[in-house]
Amino acid sequence: EVQLVESGGGMVQPGGSLRLSCAASGFTFSSYDMNWVRQAPGKGHEWVSAIKSGCFSTYYTDSVKGRFTISRDNAKNTLYLQMNSLKPEDTALYYCARAPTWATHDYWGQGTQVTVSS
Repeated sequence: EVQLVESGGGMVQPGGSLRLSCAASGFTFSSYDMNWVRQAPGKGHEWVSAIKSGCFSTYYTDSVKGRFTISRDNAKNTLYLQMNSLKPEDTALYYCARAPTWATHDYWGQGTQVTVSS
């Protein structure tokens, strides 16, 4: 059974940092591209970042470039999102998602809440 379990969310002041983790199980993690997707209150899902399975190339939506860093540890079957210089508009439920093909997602975690507020 495929499982994705996010952790690391919380409440932080503007300018602060958080590191999200996503523990994967039930599939060959190293073989899949992985994404972070977020959903702000009252809004739809927004793709945030992606990391390729083989070459580890990374991609970001414009609003987080230079502030967020996606990474993966295939030995630990874990995906990460380092978030720095957080802004109130980053407040959202953050999901990790498996991407069987580019821009598609077939499994999602339950999400971890990130709240940026003073």
